[in-house]
Amino acid sequence: MSTDTSKILGINGLGRIGKLTLWHHAGRKFFDEIVINVGREVGTGMDDLIHYIERDSTYGRLEAFLHGFRGEPVITDVDPVSGTLMVNGVKIKILSTDRNPKDIPWADNNVELVVDTTGQFLDPNLESDAPKGSIRGHLEAGARKVIASAPFKLKQGAMIPDDAVTTVMGINDKDYDPVRHCLISNASCTTTCLAHMIKPLLDAFGLNRLLSASMATIHAATGSQEVLDRLPKTGKTDLRKNRSIMNNIILTSTGAAKALQQVIPEMANIGFIAESVRIPTATGSLIVLVINLQEELDKPPVKRDLINQIYEDTAKKQADGYLIFTDKQNVSSDIIGTPRAAAVIEGHETHTRTACISINLEHMQGIDKEMLENINDRVCAIQVTQAVIYGWYDNEMASYVNMLGDRTVTVAESMG
Repeated sequence: MSTDTSKILGINGLGRIGKLTLWHHAGRKFFDEIVINVGREVGTGMDDLIHYIERDSTYGRLEAFLHGFRGEPVITDVDPVSGTLMVNGVKIKILSTDRNPKDIPWADNNVELVVDTTGQFLDPNLESDAPKGSIRGHLEAGARKVIASAPFKLKQGAMIPDDAVTTVMGINDKDYDPVRHCLISNASCTTTCLAHMIKPLLDAFGLNRLLSASMATIHAATGSQEVLDRLPKTGKTDLRKNRSIMNNIILTSTGAAKALQQVIPEMANIGFIAESVRIPTATGSLIVLVINLQEELDKPPVKRDLINQIYEDTAKKQADGYLIFTDKQNVSSDIIGTPRAAAVIEGHETHTRTACISINLEHMQGIDKEMLENINDRVCAIQVTQAVIYGWYDNEMASYVNMLGDRTVTVAESMG
């Protein structure tokens, strides 16, 4: 363990999440130093790296992001020889030689906490010396804790190991055990929003009343998509991922349903479907959540106002501000930059419909035949309400990266 009392953060990767994580912590200033592993030379030198760090096509210039319209340049003390610079008073060191986590010199730089933003090392069961690298390689290289900025990816039938955990801030962040867990997944932007939409309903109605649920995320483009149509790589089966995101609505998949069960285990008992549609916007996404609830005689009927009240009350009670309820009429660009909002519930568009569903007991599985003989009317009418709820989220900075920053700080605090 390092005897250095300064707080040092390691970031592996400088893509969308990596760069915005740097922006977040340069503004937050919890860490005294940030060591960033890029794993290769950038452009023709340090000036090109700085050009990339200080500008962003979605969020503007770094100095304006940090200090508004009066912002002055915040990148100073650039030393190309040592690969160091200051960003808003926070020391930054750039590593550019190693891409395999086990070879990154974290120990030499006193880095004990790493945020891996590459999206490449997500199987917590792989050994540190796996040929193509492993998230455990960071531990071999000197880190004590590693946070992945994406859901873990497990092989078919594999279980999450005892020293790994998936958390969403404000939902199950207390599941993280500082003694036991050294690998932490911060789930995904979609799972984060979805969890904050589902949890208030589970708390209000209970698990037994929630019959089924489905969601579709209308999701902004990501770096894995093509600007122009491209020939698929060998063995690839999803041809749509190679089509231009600039002028297409593209059907794709999401792992939000599986990841949700890791943060809200009760969801494993509910039939749940999750789908994703990519659209040509830079950020700002929307979840359309559809739930079916059983009405009960001794409970108030499930109506639009009741559901909105549940979300509004939850938002008011939360000290962290992760859930926001609004009755205003928003579009996706209104959500960009909303501070720390995991989900912004668009109460104006909440809808409910109640209907009677007839169920023939003779056709139901698990019904005892002797019991049926004592029942004259074997067709039951059950009142079911279907509700549609809309939740916005800034899938890059404001929702996901800000909550990733909160997770990172809480883990750092637990390390002493």
